[in-house]
Amino acid sequence: MAPPPLPSLVLLNLVLILILTYPQTSSTSCSHTCGSLQVKYPFGTGPGCGSPLFNPYITCKSNGTGDQLFLKTHTGSYPITSISYTTSTLTLTPHSMSTCTIMQTSPNLGLDWTTPFQISSSTFILLSCKPPTSSLSIRGSPICDLSLDYLCASIYTCPAVEALGLSLFPPTNTCCVYSPANLDGKGELDLSEMKCGAYASVMSLGDNPIDPTRWVYGVALKYSYGAFDTNYATTKCNSCEYSGGLCGYAPPGNGFVCVCKGGYNTSLDCSGNYNQNQDFLWTSISSHMSTAVYVWSSILAGIISSLV
Repeated sequence: MAPPPLPSLVLLNLVLILILTYPQTSSTSCSHTCGSLQVKYPFGTGPGCGSPLFNPYITCKSNGTGDQLFLKTHTGSYPITSISYTTSTLTLTPHSMSTCTIMQTSPNLGLDWTTPFQISSSTFILLSCKPPTSSLSIRGSPICDLSLDYLCASIYTCPAVEALGLSLFPPTNTCCVYSPANLDGKGELDLSEMKCGAYASVMSLGDNPIDPTRWVYGVALKYSYGAFDTNYATTKCNSCEYSGGLCGYAPPGNGFVCVCKGGYNTSLDCSGNYNQNQDFLWTSISSHMSTAVYVWSSILAGIISSLV
């Protein structure tokens, strides 16, 4: 018998390689912490961890000295310095944000409209703006709260203002207290559009409202679950976390999985007896897949032999 055309042999060999290299199992590596932060649902430390609604925006990666959670948006990646799971809020500390200690020019701050986050109890103080800021507006609406001008006077006592090209104790008509803070139609605090050079975000004035060295700086965000995620978190997820596991999901359908110590996933939780059953289940699946690979390899080898 004449040998088959070369493309047929190539195709058969490719199919054989694909079957032999098909992954028998997949495991998800999730962690209870990222740096100093405790990581719980809906957040996760990587793909398959936490909620699929939050996964595209939250990452755990190196900050140069260790691991840290970051929020990714279309305007940048922002370090997350605290999370309150009780109040569903988190705090960002953008590298370009100004404080009394360090002031610097800032790019726009933004959130993606598709994210489950929104600006919470933060007061933006816009710095080094083109005067007069009393007329500063967004889509025709004034944004500066003139009753809070004393915050401008206070933060302009910080020697760091000189880094913005301002003299110490500059006129406060180059400063705007934007409260309550919001974002524009692009989901951004558009500093270039407002002709401002920098911003500070203040979450609390501490015990002395006129001492900017005592203020708590940061951008507070509120996060919310969808209706499905709320039910998901209060049933299966709570049971999973109580058993020592981490809540996650498995593509392609993003169905619930409980990620347990030892590198295996379950559809329930990580309780003792189920661990053993689950180990047995994965061993059995692996064994069956190995058998299937062997059978198909034998069949394809026979076909190739008959062709040649």
